[in-house]
Amino acid sequence: MVVALQKPSTPLACPRCRILWREHLGSMEIPGPNALAVRTANLCRHYQMGEVLVRAVDGISINIGAGEFVALLGPSGSGKSSLLNLVAGLDRPTSGAVIVQGNNLAALSREQLAKHRLHTVGMVFQSFNLIPSMTLLENVELPMRFAEVDRGERSARARQALERVGLSGRLAHRPTELSGGEQQRASLARALINRPKLLLADEPTGNLDSRTGTEIMDLLHSFNRSLGMTVLMVTHEQALAEKYAGRMLHLADGKLVDDVSNDHVPNISSVETPAPRGETP
Repeated sequence: MVVALQKPSTPLACPRCRILWREHLGSMEIPGPNALAVRTANLCRHYQMGEVLVRAVDGISINIGAGEFVALLGPSGSGKSSLLNLVAGLDRPTSGAVIVQGNNLAALSREQLAKHRLHTVGMVFQSFNLIPSMTLLENVELPMRFAEVDRGERSARARQALERVGLSGRLAHRPTELSGGEQQRASLARALINRPKLLLADEPTGNLDSRTGTEIMDLLHSFNRSLGMTVLMVTHEQALAEKYAGRMLHLADGKLVDDVSNDHVPNISSVETPAPRGETP
């Protein structure tokens, strides 16, 4: 089943970018509502710390449908980031299965996991993780260099992605010349540049003020709704999860303790992409 995609709410000034955006939308086939993006079965990640066995993830079984926006909640040490790392292919389970887009990550080689991280998932972190010596444009182009995308297409797609998050005027700036909100928007553009099916966000607003955090969350929500992209987000903030996530998974001591559908998330068919704030570094 293919679900119709909406046009981007922010017009693209560059003709080449408009062409690439149409090609991008045309090439994305969104699975129907019964398709699964993530499935875990009795997933465990245990490790030894001295004489203590730490059960970071302890027997979690979940199903996440394609196109869902899911929040992982719980106190520090509950296993949220550990679970996210397993779904990302950054860590391997001690036992159990973690299946993402039909692939059991526990059975993949190192090279296959690298391809998974490059093409299947996009990742956004609390600390931005931009390379200080590179310009914004170079940072966003970097995943495409690893994916061996043609140089001309890399530049056009990176410009398009930065324009979509309101940073077309910051292409030649380096991360230290940007505000925290601008750095996180750049991180989001980089995460989406290889057109992943799954976006993983680990405390994406943790280092931002409330207004800037809302802008980032509006962008995440926009991409989830307009592109049908599955979003799995770690957060400590219950209010944030209730506002944006259609489902909330509560963890404690490495276990899933509650799975709550959020009926209060508005059914917005078109979400405006926030305009750039015009901040001067």
